Amino acid sequence: MSDDGGPMSPSPFPPEYRASGVLLHVTSLPSPYGIGDVGPAALRWIDRLHEADQHWWQALPLGPTGYGNSPYQPLSSFAGNVLLLSPEWLMEDGLLQSSDCEAPPISSTAVDYNVVIPFKHRLLERAWANFSAGARSELRSAFEQFCYDQVHWLADYALFRALKIMYRGVSYLEWASELVQRKPTALAWARQDLAGLVNQVCFAQFLLFLQGKRLKDHARAKGVCLIGDLPNFVSPDSSDVWTNPELFLLDKQRRPLVVAGVPPDAFSSQGQLWGNPIYDWDALRRTGYRWWIDRVRALLAHVDVIRLDHFRAFAAAWHIPAGASTAQSGRWVPGPGADFFSTVRSELGALPFIVEDLGMITPDVYVLRDQFHLPGMRVLQFAFDGRSDNPYLPPNYVHNTVVYTGTHDNPTTRGWFEDLPNDHRQHLWKYLKRAGGKGDEVAGELIRLAWSSVAALAIAPLQDVLNLGSEARMNVPGSSENNWRWRWTEDMLSEDHFDGLLDLTKNSNRAGAFLGPSTGAMLEARSRT
Repeated sequence: MSDDGGPMSPSPFPPEYRASGVLLHVTSLPSPYGIGDVGPAALRWIDRLHEADQHWWQALPLGPTGYGNSPYQPLSSFAGNVLLLSPEWLMEDGLLQSSDCEAPPISSTAVDYNVVIPFKHRLLERAWANFSAGARSELRSAFEQFCYDQVHWLADYALFRALKIMYRGVSYLEWASELVQRKPTALAWARQDLAGLVNQVCFAQFLLFLQGKRLKDHARAKGVCLIGDLPNFVSPDSSDVWTNPELFLLDKQRRPLVVAGVPPDAFSSQGQLWGNPIYDWDALRRTGYRWWIDRVRALLAHVDVIRLDHFRAFAAAWHIPAGASTAQSGRWVPGPGADFFSTVRSELGALPFIVEDLGMITPDVYVLRDQFHLPGMRVLQFAFDGRSDNPYLPPNYVHNTVVYTGTHDNPTTRGWFEDLPNDHRQHLWKYLKRAGGKGDEVAGELIRLAWSSVAALAIAPLQDVLNLGSEARMNVPGSSENNWRWRWTEDMLSEDHFDGLLDLTKNSNRAGAFLGPSTGAMLEARSRT
């Protein structure tokens, strides 16, 4: 029995399980259309992982992005990002012609969102126009069934996006008050007046669902599991908040009473002020956490396992008064705790989660994690401060762990080493029993260290596999410049890179481990949802 009195929640990873994988966001894949997508390049990427005996592909959140193009500020917790639709597959499906897909001059090494967004939206407008005119008429019944099955979120999301277009992208709080307050007559008028746009948004989500299923089926056939990422908080300007204001701590004008962030620490004397609205967990509890469970189900339609971002907020979140200029005035407020995970487990039959337990973690967070046997994260870039009890050093790991060389929020390992203080470099080389190591060796050394650890799962960002420097960093937290833009091109990846990864995976006994018994049971439970 577990500590909450229910059946023991098995770890996703049985005791003998050892496997590895690569972290790479979908937008970073090669494509002639300015941004990676879920089409042919994604299938080839899965084939590469399969050939190198990598059984896990981890991506970043897949929701529609808003200001700053951050996948951690999605406009919906349920919708997908239509920028990830494959033009090749739309042509293959007869919804576009090759002449429709002639891209403007566009970068192959970085996403230029100012070019990509209008280009992809023009493609979707053309695909919808062709479908409305009779192209692929055999899809009509499947489209209608999709809209019916997903009505609990799709109808409001589609109206939200249509209104966003009508209001030229401003925050929904600046719309007409009767729309902000969701007056039934105003909503009915808007649905009728904007029906064409609403249907187009629904159709784009339908296409993304079809393409996502094709990708997932290919991954399963190749023995590759997909790890999705679920942001804990939602954007203040999202269909989630507009549609479900009663689930958030808002005032009568639908503005946040408190916002999310983290308190001051060694990295920030003023803390971090994120600005996301915070959940009214009492209101969610009264519904049996229905919105959150639906949110998890929506992502599990596309992936096998979910990384829960900012897991500590389930134990307690840092509530900052709205309008505060820094995070210093916040306070810890308890989250839903064990009750939430017990409810999710009873609904889904499993807890298909990896939890992000990094940062300022208090004992209650670890208690909650371990009560439900949820795998935590360890990042090797945090390990070399000279303390033997540093939790990120491999001797301090337990098996039920996912180890990373770095994450999307870290520098590449090569870039990290270049900025490392001399004493930390010395600790690193001493730990590795190397004298006079070089910066161009460190990424490979940390990958070997991760793969040789006791952690059930070892993951490296592709940038580290390719031994790239700071120019390949994905995100700098707290900065709005050049984030979420990095892409790789075919000429960056030689056979030697993945041949070396294959050899390391075999030598560290992480090959041939697609699904252990417990992992298989977890995925089977997921498929029944």
